[in-house]
Amino acid sequence: FTEGAEGEDRWLLVELKLLADVGLLGFPNAGKSTLISAISAAKPKIADYPFTTLTPNLGVVELHDYATCVVADIPGLVPDAHLGKGLGHQFLKHIERTRLLVHLLDLNPQEDNRTPWTDFLAINHELACFNAELASIPQIVVATKMDVPDAAQRFPDIQQQFAARGHDVLPLSAVTGMGLDTLRSRLSTYPAGARFRRLKKGSE
Repeated sequence: FTEGAEGEDRWLLVELKLLADVGLLGFPNAGKSTLISAISAAKPKIADYPFTTLTPNLGVVELHDYATCVVADIPGLVPDAHLGKGLGHQFLKHIERTRLLVHLLDLNPQEDNRTPWTDFLAINHELACFNAELASIPQIVVATKMDVPDAAQRFPDIQQQFAARGHDVLPLSAVTGMGLDTLRSRLSTYPAGARFRRLKKGSE
């Protein structure tokens, strides 16, 4: 027999990226965890303060035509996330394998200098700075927390502002269920939805 060669010792750094069809993204406290708990069986920690979610949560969402998709609740992003601020690198890397993004906009941002439009621009800037290909992933834009006071009165102006720039905005409340069926329909009919997992009738 032939004697084997001496083996090698190596230290390897292995990085795990989530495999999800859809990523939920937005500023901290935009309602991502509440949404994923409303459309799937996922039970993330939910609280009324930023950075409640520190690790991504996965949920399986049943769509129309017996299709399903895996949705990832990405922890909130902040300005300069692409530089690692707010654990940005750890969060952004999980978006790279998604086929579609649901961009959540808080209609009631806590800081005076923030608006849904500036939030939208800021998050997309972080995506492009981290990886230019992330900016090309299709997005469904969602206005969350439509159940809060005055949200219905503010929404038409926000909708018009986005429409003037070529973006449709879906009004949604994960608390009352408003817009959830419409979101599922859009996930089903979006071009990326054709690649979501299909289930046969009657299967579990």
